[in-house]
Amino acid sequence: MFYSPTKMKELLEKYGFNFKKNFGQNFIIDENVITNIIEKSGVDKDTLVIEIGPGAGSLTYKLSKYAKNVVCYEIDTKLKPILDEVLKDCNNVEVIFEDFLKSNVLDTVQKYEYKKIYVVANLPYYITTPIIVKLIEDKIPLEKIVVMVQKEVGNRFKAVPGTKEYSSLSVFLDYYFDVKKLIDVSSNVFMPKPNVDSIVVEFIKHNKYKNVINEELFFKLVRDSFKQKRKTLRNNLKEYDLNKINEVLAKYGKDLSVRAEKLRIEEFIEISNALNK
Repeated sequence: MFYSPTKMKELLEKYGFNFKKNFGQNFIIDENVITNIIEKSGVDKDTLVIEIGPGAGSLTYKLSKYAKNVVCYEIDTKLKPILDEVLKDCNNVEVIFEDFLKSNVLDTVQKYEYKKIYVVANLPYYITTPIIVKLIEDKIPLEKIVVMVQKEVGNRFKAVPGTKEYSSLSVFLDYYFDVKKLIDVSSNVFMPKPNVDSIVVEFIKHNKYKNVINEELFFKLVRDSFKQKRKTLRNNLKEYDLNKINEVLAKYGKDLSVRAEKLRIEEFIEISNALNK
């Protein structure tokens, strides 16, 4: 029960630890929430878990009881003595003290035997999106990502067309994952208490969209379509062949006066493929 609020405070005080805003440090201290996250993630003894930002190790400790191995990335070296104490009996945990965004994760995971790789983490709010993007772009062979994020950010991740949260990031994630919310998390379960609530979001890898002819063009088209969100496709996509775009849109009862937020991923793919011809 080291991750009770009292035990956590004692540990942090023992090592003179001060929370750093620039690292987005809010440590989870509720055992029930921790257990709920791990059980819903489906981590088992065939799983190699990557955790980003273990903090004082409350989630890490519990993950070690479920997973085959846990590899953690922690940027704050001041947490080393705390994590050493918390994880002293966890011989299946490796903590790497470096910036995850600059790490060669593929090299690290190749040292391990596993049947599946999951990411399970309470992500630092300030770099949530860059972390997700890195996990995709580094082509780490992930099956699943289960992360706690700021509620507003999580809503963008799972946004659907026609909503104000829907963005190029939503399309980007939809291309690779089925995204859904697992649980709501109150700000009261963190130390220090943040100003916002959180949600736990699950990303399950899929391979639905095999028909994209040119991925680079597809992603550029999506980014450009949302470049100025309140503008129409006609205004945002002036550098493209508007006639070809309009031909595709007409099949869906739309035209160039539509905004990007109204288009489903299948429509972006069809437009991209038409432009590639």
